[in-house]
Amino acid sequence: MSDIKKKYVIIVGDGMADYPIPQLGDKTPLEVAKTPNMDMLASKGKIGRFLSIPDGMEPGSDIANMSILGYDPEKYHTGRAPIEAASMGIELDCADVAFRMNLVCLEFKADSIIMKSHSAGEISTEEAKKLVDFLQKNMKLPDNIKIYPGVAYRHILVWKDAPSVKTIPPHDYLEQDLSWYLSDTDNPVVALIKSSWKLLKDHPLNRERKKKGLYEANSIWLWGQGKSPRLPSFKDRFGLSGGIISAVDLIKGLGKLVGLVPIHVEGATGYIDTNYKGKAQKALEFLEDHDFVFIHVEAPDEAGHNADIEGKIYAIEMIDQDVLGVIIDGLSSFDDYAVLVISDHYTPISKRTHTAEPAPFACAGKNQLLNKKDSKLLKFCEKEAISSGIVYKGDELILSFLRCS
Repeated sequence: MSDIKKKYVIIVGDGMADYPIPQLGDKTPLEVAKTPNMDMLASKGKIGRFLSIPDGMEPGSDIANMSILGYDPEKYHTGRAPIEAASMGIELDCADVAFRMNLVCLEFKADSIIMKSHSAGEISTEEAKKLVDFLQKNMKLPDNIKIYPGVAYRHILVWKDAPSVKTIPPHDYLEQDLSWYLSDTDNPVVALIKSSWKLLKDHPLNRERKKKGLYEANSIWLWGQGKSPRLPSFKDRFGLSGGIISAVDLIKGLGKLVGLVPIHVEGATGYIDTNYKGKAQKALEFLEDHDFVFIHVEAPDEAGHNADIEGKIYAIEMIDQDVLGVIIDGLSSFDDYAVLVISDHYTPISKRTHTAEPAPFACAGKNQLLNKKDSKLLKFCEKEAISSGIVYKGDELILSFLRCS
């Protein structure tokens, strides 16, 4: 061990929180999942809820995770896409507006256009890059618009001097008719979206996906736009040197903007097949020479968007076993430490999108975890978090966590 400074780990199970589900006997995935390590944190430490989405703001992971890190989204948030652009090393000048560019699957009917998949059926990065490269060459974009390939279905479009327009997140409209939005002839973003349709429809990769019964990536979707934000560094605010682990550019970009070191994990996919244990192992290695790691796992959120009940339970159990469990074991080699696990927001199976109510967290320090006295056994779940009566907001959560012993 490099020093005796206290070590801190935050583990975010993106979208773990949910509503009672009839197929689970009116229980939530967190209630049903086997989570002995999360339960131990809740029982020996503190359980409560955190209002990660300020009133009136959209319940996005950008806003939620900014809040968890102790930064006020009402002060610092300018949009989702510029955060992702930072992760990708895209330099934005003062006139540049970054847009998130999803590859999506639309179903075209006689009287409607249905959003079938916000992720083009969880398209792979390799397949997506072929399509994005093709669009870059064939969309005939003006010089002030550029496309940058990202991970899986998530890409960035930068538009210098972009018009001020309203956009909508595709994952908020799954299985819904979007012809009302796509018929807006005065919206230049809609015009760009439509310009991708013929190109993508006839692409050999999409013909092959259709033949295999997979969702086609038959449209781009632009949303989450904004200019580059300016945030104070995490080390300046809290005196801790830290790193960040995530498969998604949004979280890596947020880390980069506050000075957290991006930690690469082989096999981290952003889906249910991600390398859970690898995230924990890399975090422990990083803590040999640093104070803080923020571990983000996207899998339960994707399961929520896909209405995949079993997938969500599996992802939660893997976070408990192969992330939190490995972290707790590994931290025993350090003199002092604290761990926090949290759902950044709800992604209910029934809604297939994010909601804004306070989400559950649990945290404990070394002394609490090693305390042999019997404590009341609590389940880490929404119901117990509500029963605690604790609701933090703003930077109250991280300040409480940093005092955890």
